[in-house]
Amino acid sequence: MKDIAQLRKSYERAELSEDASDASPLNQFGRWLDEAIKSEVPEPNAMTLATVAANLRPSTRVVLIKGYDEGGIVFYTNYESRKGVEMAGNPWAALQFHWVELERVVRIEGRIEKTSAQESDAYFASRPLDSRIGAWASPQSQVIPGRAVLVANAAKYGAQFMLNPPRPPHWGGYRLVPDQWQFWQGRKSRLHDRLRYTLQAGGWVRERLAP
Repeated sequence: MKDIAQLRKSYERAELSEDASDASPLNQFGRWLDEAIKSEVPEPNAMTLATVAANLRPSTRVVLIKGYDEGGIVFYTNYESRKGVEMAGNPWAALQFHWVELERVVRIEGRIEKTSAQESDAYFASRPLDSRIGAWASPQSQVIPGRAVLVANAAKYGAQFMLNPPRPPHWGGYRLVPDQWQFWQGRKSRLHDRLRYTLQAGGWVRERLAP
């Protein structure tokens, strides 16, 4: 078996300086996301969402960003899933993007709020039909006896709603409103670049952190 402790990589693709980075973390994020998309890295829109349950036990899962602006980072999911329950009990969460090929990580922390029903309706209507049926068919995070349950549910709701399934009441959008961003660029000799933006009374404060 390979000794995983000996797996190493030298990061030498790029750098991140205070002068070259944007004073706005949102603009800096947009720049990096655009570069990830143009570079055709796998799943550039995938991000890890971390939440904490009432018993203080953390959990993570991968979700997809569906929008971002000054209001925050938007994603959609089942309100009754484990993450939905945990966010309802503790509205503080964190997101992380890892673009391996670009040797970059973006970490975002902040408060979670639901998007409006109108926003959720509009996005749900834009999804492929099978995804809209799937939102009805899957009792997300619940124990089921087998895959046949999902197949039967999909057939049931497909027959019921045909081509126009409405948005389920248990499904919709969330927005993480950031109060902290971190941008990490891999560098040689593990002397990585790491910039933190913290929201303060006068706006965003940018600082360099030791890697």
